[in-house]
Amino acid sequence: MPADPTRPRLKVTLTRRLPGPVEARMAELFDLIPNPEDRKMTRDELAAAMRHSDVLVPTVTDRIDAPLLAQAGERLKLIANYGAGVDHIDVQSARQRGILVSNTPGVVTEDTADMTMALILAVTRRIPEGLAEMQAGRWQGWSPTAHLGGRVGGRRLGILGMGRIGQAVARRANVFGMQVHYHNRRRLRPETEAELGATWWESLDQMLARMDIISVNAPHTPSTFHLLNARRLKLLKPSAVVINTSRGEVIDENALTRMLRAGEIAGAGLDVFEHGHEINPRLRELPNVVLLPHMGSATVEGRNEMGEKVIINIKTFADGHRPPDLVVPAML
Repeated sequence: MPADPTRPRLKVTLTRRLPGPVEARMAELFDLIPNPEDRKMTRDELAAAMRHSDVLVPTVTDRIDAPLLAQAGERLKLIANYGAGVDHIDVQSARQRGILVSNTPGVVTEDTADMTMALILAVTRRIPEGLAEMQAGRWQGWSPTAHLGGRVGGRRLGILGMGRIGQAVARRANVFGMQVHYHNRRRLRPETEAELGATWWESLDQMLARMDIISVNAPHTPSTFHLLNARRLKLLKPSAVVINTSRGEVIDENALTRMLRAGEIAGAGLDVFEHGHEINPRLRELPNVVLLPHMGSATVEGRNEMGEKVIINIKTFADGHRPPDLVVPAML
């Protein structure tokens, strides 16, 4: 059904630049306020945007907590998050103020799983070290003992968090001949376990002690903050590798750094960090660590699909219906 031309268009504010096709479509449908500088908004700027908008479209770089929401005024009715994770938004406080929150689940599953496997290969096969040697012009030719990494096939992969992304990682790991294990708040159905060839561990501690590679695919919640703390990291074998493409807060980054520097963990591949872009500088010095700038969902296809979901959520809300990707506080 075509939009009612007599109904005023919603004022929608973007906190960051979105892909061109997404912004163009939003401008057709809404009274769009973009962020042409693509600069992270200050708290004062976010507060002002919320006061003067019907819909705010934030990203993971925007922390929208209770004190900030208290400055929102009465106009803001929807926070349409550009991304699946909403741990940067106080959803409970928003709902108490009559503000709905939506997200974009499921879009980044395959892209993030691809990046997880890329990091596993990069760390175990020492790809960044070889690349740096080639770029610096230091390679003197092939040698039987040079650049020796480890074979991925046959290794035990322990997946921490077996949701959509964890299961996508498991499917890829099977193709590489890895043994798939997992720890999850709830055990998967037997038929799903059989499909994935995955072994469930009720005890996270016991799983950690027996794995060759740990892949963190759990969201950041109060119960997962520093789930891999210093005590648990010490359970890992010295030959183990830690991969994180989920949320940096799940790992105690300082403890991980100390153990990597001490040789108590063989390597790490990290796409996310505990304090956002403020990375422990000692991590950058380590040749056995691969650091990426939160690239897990960075595909043209994925980012456009995320934008399409945001548009659908806003358009559905504008038409007087519940956004299809509404985030319910009790489900967090």
